[in-house]
Amino acid sequence: MIKLENLTKAFDTPSGTVVAADRINMDVADGEICVLLGPSGCGKTTTLKMINRLIEPTSGKIYIDGKDTDRIDPVELRRTIGYVIQQIGLFPNMTVEENICVVPKLLGWDMGKARQRASDLLATINLDPALYLKRYPKELSGGQQQRVGVARALAADPPVLLMDEPFGAIDPINREVIQDEFLKMHRRLRKTVMFVSHDIDEAVKMADKIAIFRAGKLEQFDSPDNLLAHPASSFIADFVGTDRTLKRLRLIKVRDAMHAKSPRVSHTEAVEEAVARMNEQGYEFIVVVDAEGRPHGYVDMQAVRERTGPVGEHRAALPATVRLDEDLRAAVSTMFMHDVRWLACVDEQGMFAGFVTQRGITRLLGQTYRGAGGPH
Repeated sequence: MIKLENLTKAFDTPSGTVVAADRINMDVADGEICVLLGPSGCGKTTTLKMINRLIEPTSGKIYIDGKDTDRIDPVELRRTIGYVIQQIGLFPNMTVEENICVVPKLLGWDMGKARQRASDLLATINLDPALYLKRYPKELSGGQQQRVGVARALAADPPVLLMDEPFGAIDPINREVIQDEFLKMHRRLRKTVMFVSHDIDEAVKMADKIAIFRAGKLEQFDSPDNLLAHPASSFIADFVGTDRTLKRLRLIKVRDAMHAKSPRVSHTEAVEEAVARMNEQGYEFIVVVDAEGRPHGYVDMQAVRERTGPVGEHRAALPATVRLDEDLRAAVSTMFMHDVRWLACVDEQGMFAGFVTQRGITRLLGQTYRGAGGPH
């Protein structure tokens, strides 16, 4: 959807020519979120603003959906690209509805259609249209204003959305909430998003691809997992942080780390059967499930080896469970909180699906590093 070919921007200054973006090459597929990262002054915002021609390139090419943007009038181009900035930029004298309808109105939309679009978008970003359409920006919190800014950028249904540190001015708690809402919205709308950020954690959470810049050059363009596991240089290794393996926990779902063969036993079965199943599969514990298949506790090999009777009479309570769709960061945090080495996993209906272990998570993360060269 977005293709940059040798994109370059040089500024003339009293002290000479400064190259802000130096031969940037990048391909962002339809529906992907690409986050541009790097220290201040590295060229990421300049690159973003060249895409909608707020800054004119010195040389190179920009293609959007296969079309050369040099051949499109800049004003028309900007009307087909959503743009969100950190300062939000809502018009204070306009209602939320009027703000969202600005671009559709410029494009000649029927106002009934534009107002319906505003209402639908507010619902999409979890703001009740009945409560918020007629409010003015000063009547909204900073987080709510930011959501309206995103809705306004999406009003004319653009294929591409550019975002310049859109959540940077929001407090950490609300930032997490808005990031989550944005990702839910993105899963439904599948826009192609270019997103400038200073925050590596935000990039890892939000991005399909991450581009790291340094002094105007694109140093590495990769998936978050590859970038964290295989930084291309010591600069990138330092930039993403020494805790980059821990950052990878956010990228992997519990279902992907769950043991393929996770033994279980019904609470009505005999202890001898539980012991035999643990011996057969090489585990020191087994999860006890009720008649519906929900985790009902567990038994430990050492605790029941000499016992008899139904398993349910000897089960211990599970301190916690973890959902299949949660990430490994949540799973590891829960393990540390309860001082356990494994957790039972449940599906959306609360049925037992298997278990994850600390050792299994360590092995899974380690697979990416084994045999790889470069800075680690």
